[in-house]
Amino acid sequence: MVTAIPPRRRTRRADDDAGRFDTYQRHRDRRLRDQLFTDYLPLADSCARRYRRRGEPDDDLMQVAGIGLLKAIDRYDPARGTCFSSYAVPTIVGELQRHFRDHGWTVRPPRGLQEDVLRMERERANLVSRLGREPTAAELAHAVGCTVEEVLEAREAARARGGTSLDAPVGDEDGATIADLVGDEDNGFARIDTALLADALIGTLSERDQVIVRLRFEQELTQHEIGRRIGCSQMQVSRLLRAALIRLRAEARAAGLLSA
Repeated sequence: MVTAIPPRRRTRRADDDAGRFDTYQRHRDRRLRDQLFTDYLPLADSCARRYRRRGEPDDDLMQVAGIGLLKAIDRYDPARGTCFSSYAVPTIVGELQRHFRDHGWTVRPPRGLQEDVLRMERERANLVSRLGREPTAAELAHAVGCTVEEVLEAREAARARGGTSLDAPVGDEDGATIADLVGDEDNGFARIDTALLADALIGTLSERDQVIVRLRFEQELTQHEIGRRIGCSQMQVSRLLRAALIRLRAEARAAGLLSA
């Protein structure tokens, strides 16, 4: 059974801390600062735990929370009558939120949208604890005080909170990575280059030979159909086409595109 701390002991601890903070505020003794930091480190850890399982390493969260704790120690004024923990928690949480807002995004949306994502994630965690299930978009919108569309927009933006390396392993295959599944050589560029090159070579032919080559290889007409189109026999088309291809090969060799 947990025994409650007697009020007198709590008062004595608060008085002692107020005295220590007052001494630190006047003298800025680094050893006293280190003692205060060590004593209140569990408070920073408690704040950091709220933000776990959001894609950031626990060590990084604890480091950020520690920075917030140090800022709170440096800025706290015991003369205002507020206990240190009440002052420190918003400072530490604010530091953690800034960390997620500024460093936790693979693709960074506008700052307002980042803050909406963090606010909805906190409220979602509260609803899950209270409802025992994932809240609907409408329930989350009602709790946050926004529209369903804004909830959906924030969910979409939340996908930018983290990224997966293309070198990450996939399945049980040796050496298989995500890059093996999402990338491949695009042959379209090679086809475009080939088409442009062929068009330039065909441009070296006479106008009639260009028509014959294009009808044969672009429109895939037979030699007989080409003959009817240009007004000559199939034999003449065959002879003209053969001569045009010989000319094209010669032009390609001259350009260094074919070996001799």
